[in-house]
Amino acid sequence: MNVQIVIDSASDLPKDIQEQYQIDSVPLLVHLDGEDYLDGESIEPKTVYNAMRAGKSPKTAQATPESFYKIFKKHVEQNRAVIYMAFSSELSGTYQSAIIAKEQIAEDYPDADLYCIDTKAASLGCGLIAYHAAELANRGGDVQDILDMTNHYVNNIEHIFTVDDLEYLHRGGRVSRTQAFVGSLLKIKPLLHVEDGKLIPLEKIRGAKKVLRRMVDLMNERGENLNEQTIAITHGDDEENANKLKELIQEEINPKQVIVSPIGSAIGAHAGPGTIALFFFNQS
Repeated sequence: MNVQIVIDSASDLPKDIQEQYQIDSVPLLVHLDGEDYLDGESIEPKTVYNAMRAGKSPKTAQATPESFYKIFKKHVEQNRAVIYMAFSSELSGTYQSAIIAKEQIAEDYPDADLYCIDTKAASLGCGLIAYHAAELANRGGDVQDILDMTNHYVNNIEHIFTVDDLEYLHRGGRVSRTQAFVGSLLKIKPLLHVEDGKLIPLEKIRGAKKVLRRMVDLMNERGENLNEQTIAITHGDDEENANKLKELIQEEINPKQVIVSPIGSAIGAHAGPGTIALFFFNQS
């Protein structure tokens, strides 16, 4: 039995990688100007970022159980084992939608080999885990090998990110109005990370130029065998700074691979334009 990897659009995994490894994706929903859109399918991230710059507040909603059921059913009927890598359940109800679909599949197809993994990760943190799982599946790895490897990566993924304006995180309920106001006034750039699936403030840096340098320093402190890793960078419509970060990493660490990808509409609607995020595996 071959193994099918499934993700959701909040993984921000580049389309070319999805196509190369035949990874299926389930879209989250984005609500803007009275319309509902499918993340990664019927709305471009730049549309969301431009709306946010204009003062609008796009909303997002979890992927539906029906959308998961449709994709799970397709692969189960083709006698494939299915492993879904979910966006953190602490940040979205999308994982729970997949569990509802899985329970329905179990009723309709009792012999189905279907797994839903809460990666406790976001954006390309989740995407990087799925990428490695898909590589192993492509090499003929069996279900247990892929699950074991995934579990290891779930416990070792690191996210370090900064946002351009704390106001966007305030709108999403991640920081208080006072924190957002003071941070913007003092031009403080926050560094945050994800811990047990939740967004956690890490440091405050004054001045944008120092932020990228500090992100690399933190990666050096926390990472393991970085020169052998695939490292990922995502950005909220800020390719210039994403590429600056990539150059710093390549000059200093020379990793196996650096993936740079835009943050999709669902994550971007909360993080905002100017977000830069870095993903790698740690020393634990």
